[in-house]
Amino acid sequence: MNEINIDATDLRLLGLLQKDASLNNQDLAALANTSAPTCLRRVKRLQSAGLIERQIAILSTDKLAPLIGHGLCAIVEITLDRQGSEAQDAFELRVAQDDAVQQCYRVSPGPDFVLVVHARDMPDYLALAQRLFTNDANVRNVKAFFSVKRSKFGARVPLPVQT
Repeated sequence: MNEINIDATDLRLLGLLQKDASLNNQDLAALANTSAPTCLRRVKRLQSAGLIERQIAILSTDKLAPLIGHGLCAIVEITLDRQGSEAQDAFELRVAQDDAVQQCYRVSPGPDFVLVVHARDMPDYLALAQRLFTNDANVRNVKAFFSVKRSKFGARVPLPVQT
């Protein structure tokens, strides 16, 4: 892996893109106090270095609800029976491939994993639980917490303040 160095301009660009990844290059360059060609070159370098994994749209669950239903969001704690790295890797790989799993974290202490999952309704959640947890002989304990309201959602990484 190539080592990458970042400076204040790179940090400004990363911070701006975390707030609004839909900015066009000219607007991004102006906000970052750099030229458009420099901005484009730097963003491409940050992407190729893997510092920018991808750009996504964050959907409004409240505005989508009248159109497609609220669905269920659950935070699920998983404890494995065998906790060796092979068993953890296998579980992590399986849940990462399932579209219903939005986030997966290995945690310590406590459970081995915490997942954020989304399902259309309770029967869909039951199918997800069967698929990912019940059919896995290595899953010892599952504890699900169902969200009643999303009061904050974000994915921003705190960066050093740049002037």
